[in-house]
Amino acid sequence: MAVAGQTFGIVGALAAFPRRLATREVERQGGHLRRGVTRRTSHLVFGRGLLAKASEAQIEARFDTETGQGRFLLSENGFLRLLGLLRSPETSTLTRQALIDQSRLSPRTFDFLSLFDAFEHAAEPYSFRDLILARKYADLIASGAPWSAIARSVSRSRSVASLARLSLHHEGSDIIYVRGGEGLSELDGQLLFDLGTPDDIELDDLFSQAEAAEADGLYDEAAALYQRCLAIDPTDPVAAFNRANCLKAGGRQLEAAHEYARALKLDPSFVEAWFNLAGLMGDRGRVDAARRHLQKAIELDGDYADAIFNLAKLEFDAGNLTEARRRWARYLELDSDSEWARTAARGVQFVDLQFIGKTGGRNA
Repeated sequence: MAVAGQTFGIVGALAAFPRRLATREVERQGGHLRRGVTRRTSHLVFGRGLLAKASEAQIEARFDTETGQGRFLLSENGFLRLLGLLRSPETSTLTRQALIDQSRLSPRTFDFLSLFDAFEHAAEPYSFRDLILARKYADLIASGAPWSAIARSVSRSRSVASLARLSLHHEGSDIIYVRGGEGLSELDGQLLFDLGTPDDIELDDLFSQAEAAEADGLYDEAAALYQRCLAIDPTDPVAAFNRANCLKAGGRQLEAAHEYARALKLDPSFVEAWFNLAGLMGDRGRVDAARRHLQKAIELDGDYADAIFNLAKLEFDAGNLTEARRRWARYLELDSDSEWARTAARGVQFVDLQFIGKTGGRNA
């Protein structure tokens, strides 16, 4: 799988290696790495820090959303191996289905555990040691352990492969224990490539806080937190874009326009920034600017249905009926079932009736 031309996103703090190392390597190989998720995100890394910040239900919901969008999900180790920064263990011949069949883990649980590097391999082919681990995890699940507790405990282990030789237990808590000569002890140890810095940790934590505040409608607080993110990393277009959205939601339109412009200066291919800036320009009556920004968004992403619909409406309001019809017809190629589609269909019908009226019903 090539890195060049792909856009990577990260949710949750990276625990195994510093984000700036990953950013540098992705850029070197011709790809792009961004915080959060945009329309152009093709690959999404689930950082192990997410286990400490989100509930099991929240992680599962995020997993379902992202897979539903067709994104390729990666664990931290899977990301490292894709970048060529971590060798794959040898002697791996088993398929994902073979591990599921022979361990009795459900496919969904298996995928969550794999996404947080609970196995020696991040993807197939898997090893016999992975099968042993899968069977141990299945026994823990059967005893009442949630998959997130297993992933959280395993992430603290010095070596996942070494767990295949140990006796793992779950006793009514969200902690997995190892039984040894002196009784039960928690899994603990240094994380692989534990090279994170306080700045990395602070930035990831600030970004997560900002996203949470934004989701709760605390736009001024979220804007301030995103500003702190930008103070640490002024090259982050997603933080600038998110801050612009918060400023716009808080009624601070001029500031929002400046932040959208900053996001686009940092990443001229940021489709959503072109789209949202177009909306802002339209709200302020700057129709020509809104048209240019929507056209740019569509130029970058020809399947961006929302941008196509908005441009059709803009052209219709401006009296450019032929162009409005063309855009609505294109929208209907992408969406034929929603309320927006019904509006687009009515728009096409209205324009056709206008043309029939002008020609007196005669064929051209």
